[in-house]
Amino acid sequence: QVQVVQSGGGLVQAGGSLRLSCAASGRIYSINTMGWYRQAPGKQRELVAAITRGGTTNYADSVKGRFTISRDNAKNTVYLQMNSLKPEDTVVYYCKAEIVGSDYIAHDYWGQGTQVTVSS
Repeated sequence: QVQVVQSGGGLVQAGGSLRLSCAASGRIYSINTMGWYRQAPGKQRELVAAITRGGTTNYADSVKGRFTISRDNAKNTVYLQMNSLKPEDTVVYYCKAEIVGSDYIAHDYWGQGTQVTVSS
């Protein structure tokens, strides 16, 4: 059994910062790419940032220079540091982890979602 649990998020004023965390636990052999996505009501879920096990990162153009993704492989945890937040960053954020379990097959696991609200 594998679990992916998010923490962080909340309400912040424009220009402020928030940090999201996402920890995977359970019968994990290894974790490949971990990433953060966000989804506004009525829209498709979109990639915000992703990081490979080796540390290669990828960002959406809308967050480049403001958000930083990182991970701690020993803790099976990925982080998203969000700075210079804007009202348009107000959405629900989800983490995703590509986890190889005891079956040695990679499966995608999603976190429960975290609301981020940026007030103007």
